[in-house]
Amino acid sequence: MDASMDKGRQVMEETHSERETRSAGDFHKIEELLPKHIGSRWNIPFLDNMGSFLSKFNPLARAVDPEKEEVWLLDNTAYRPVHVYPHQPQPFQAQFTAAYFKRYTGKDWSKAVASIADTLGLADGEGRAQAEKTIAHRLKPFVETIAPARYVDIKLPNGTVEKLGPGGRSAVSQQIIVSIQDHKEGESAEISAISPQVTPHGPMLTHFAEPEGWLMVSDIDDSIKITMTPSPIGILRSTFVSDPTPIAGMPELYAQIATSLNPAWFYLSASPYNLYPFLRPFLHQYYPKGTTILRDASWMDLGGFLASLTQGTEAYKRSRIEEIHNWLPRRKVLCVGDSTQSDPEAYGDICRKHKGWVKAVFIRKVTDVAEMKDTDKNTDQRFEKAFRDVPREIWRTFEDPKELYEAVEQLKGL
Repeated sequence: MDASMDKGRQVMEETHSERETRSAGDFHKIEELLPKHIGSRWNIPFLDNMGSFLSKFNPLARAVDPEKEEVWLLDNTAYRPVHVYPHQPQPFQAQFTAAYFKRYTGKDWSKAVASIADTLGLADGEGRAQAEKTIAHRLKPFVETIAPARYVDIKLPNGTVEKLGPGGRSAVSQQIIVSIQDHKEGESAEISAISPQVTPHGPMLTHFAEPEGWLMVSDIDDSIKITMTPSPIGILRSTFVSDPTPIAGMPELYAQIATSLNPAWFYLSASPYNLYPFLRPFLHQYYPKGTTILRDASWMDLGGFLASLTQGTEAYKRSRIEEIHNWLPRRKVLCVGDSTQSDPEAYGDICRKHKGWVKAVFIRKVTDVAEMKDTDKNTDQRFEKAFRDVPREIWRTFEDPKELYEAVEQLKGL
C-alpha cells in the first residue's frame, strides 16, 4: 500500500485512546521537528512508478537487478488449509512477503541524522558522534529508494522455482504459494533467491505448522522489547540509538512457553517493514523464531514512522490476527500484549468474534513510562471494558513475567 494511503487510513482508524496517547506525548510537536521526505518517489522511474498501481498485474515488471537492487524475504509460516476439505489433509501453503529496494543510491541523509540527534538532545562530543553513526545505520532502510515493479525468483524446498512479485506502490509483494514440500510440525526450512546476492539479509525461514496445536500471537513493542511507545522521544531513542533490549524476564517466560506448549510463533507489530532488519536479529537472539508481521507501508518520513506505531493500531492488529485465524483456525491461541497501545481492545474483539479460539491473554501493565502515569491505560475499568463478555479466566494482567509461570503450566491441560 502507498504510504500516503496508509496514513489516511490510520487517521480514520485512530481510536479515542490513541488520540489521548498522542496528545499526552506531544507526538504532533515532535513529528513537526523531524525531517520530511527523507526518501522520494521522484527517484523512481516513471514507468515503474505508474506501473506499480497495477501491482501483481503489472505487464512492465522486471526481475531484480543484482547490481542495482536488493530484496528482503520475510520469514513466514506454512499451514494446511482446513476450510475446503476439513477431513482430508491438504498440502502446505504459505503467504510469501518480499520488499524491494534500490541499492547504493548514494543519498546524503546527514541532515536527517543530525535532526534526530538534536531532537533527542544529544550533546556535541564523542558520544554524539558514535550515536550519529548508529542513527545513520538504522536510518538507511527509511531513506533508500524503494523499487516497485520488480520480482524475484526463489527456490522452494522441493526444488520448484517460484516468482515473487512484482511489488506494488510500497514495493512490497504478498502472495500465497501452494504445495510447499511437507515438513514435520515445528520444523523450519531456508528458502533462498535463485540469485542469493540480491538478498543481503540472507534467506528467509519458513516455519511449518499443522492444523492443530498451540499458536502464539505476541506483540513486540513494550511487550517483549523496550520501545517506550507512549513517548515519541522514547521511540526514537530505542529505535535509532539504544541497543535493542528485551523486557526483563520475557525471554525466560517465552522459553518456558516454547517448552510447555511448543506453539507456532507470530510476532505482531505496528512498525513499518523498514524495521525488519532491525527487529529480526533481536527476535532471533532473545526469543523463539517465528513469523514477524509488520505494516506493509514504506515510510519515507520519520513523522509517518511515529504515526505508524501510534495510530490505527487496534484495527491493524485485529485485521492481522483475523488473517492468522484464517490460516490456523483449529489451533489453541495464547495472546501476549501490553497496556501502552490497543492490545487489550484488539484481543478482546478477537475473543468475542472467535469464541473458544483464544485460550489465554496476558497483558503486561507498563508502569515505567512517564507518559502512562496520568492516563487510564492501567486501570481495572479499562481492562474490564476491553474484555467485556470474555470469560474472566481467559485474560489477566501482569507486571512481573514470573507471575505467569504457573498459568502457562495450567494451559498444558487444555
